[in-house]
Amino acid sequence: MADLDGLKVAHEYYRDVPFSVNGAFYVKGAGNLDWGMKKRLANIFNPKTGNTVMFAFDHGYFMGAVSGLERLDILIPRLQNHVDVLMATRGALRTCVRPDCKKAIALRVSSGSSMVQEDLSREVVAVDMEDAIRMNADCVAVQIFIGANGQLESIDNLSKTVNAAMRFSIPTLGVVAVGKNMERTTKYFKLATRIIAELGANIVKTYYCEEFDEVVAACPVPIVVAGGKKLPEREALEMAYKAMRGGAHGLDMGRNIFQSQHPVAMADAIGKIVHRKFTDKEAFEYYTESINK
Repeated sequence: MADLDGLKVAHEYYRDVPFSVNGAFYVKGAGNLDWGMKKRLANIFNPKTGNTVMFAFDHGYFMGAVSGLERLDILIPRLQNHVDVLMATRGALRTCVRPDCKKAIALRVSSGSSMVQEDLSREVVAVDMEDAIRMNADCVAVQIFIGANGQLESIDNLSKTVNAAMRFSIPTLGVVAVGKNMERTTKYFKLATRIIAELGANIVKTYYCEEFDEVVAACPVPIVVAGGKKLPEREALEMAYKAMRGGAHGLDMGRNIFQSQHPVAMADAIGKIVHRKFTDKEAFEYYTESINK
């Protein structure tokens, strides 16, 4: 194993220096990938802004009928034209999303224990790559538990998924898991996002934290920030603004959209921050005006 004695702790992140290996392609770290990978990444990240608004509704694979997601067949048609990417399980996609939907698809391929069990960190790869191809997925998403009981298994899941996805030019989205007993520190997110990128993920989904710009600078692929637990709309938009200002290339909002009293207006407000560079105050004003029309 690597000798950690005397290891220098790095502090120079060159936060003001743009990532330099993109070549002629605009997605961070993707300059040396093949055409198929770039095409799928271009479906996910808007070519004009380089950013994305993902809508995650894959919660049911371990939480069941989550409040706000009871009727996907009603919710998704209302929201799909207000986001860039739908992140879901294959079951939800096949049953509740029309095949003429033009949005990019982030397909959840890892699965594990339900909420009735204490340890959620042990997952398996539940979807093979042939089915991801049948689903026309633009990327495949795997949950990674760094520092948890299931760390080795989830790293194995990620590695196997990257290996299989690369054969068919499908990007892999590595999702940083944060359980109730896991850290939510800058140090942890720097570690987790870097490990996931080094193992071959093309996109990393993580959480906003202090010194977030350092987390972004140290990660050689785009970071998309998770919305996490439901927040008041003003606070969710403030977090979204800070994440984008810190260098995120998008937001993956779930509960902060589908549990909002006005999910369409909230999705649009997030989009204004991600693609139009609205501040959180401007986005909240837009949200307020939208719901009062």
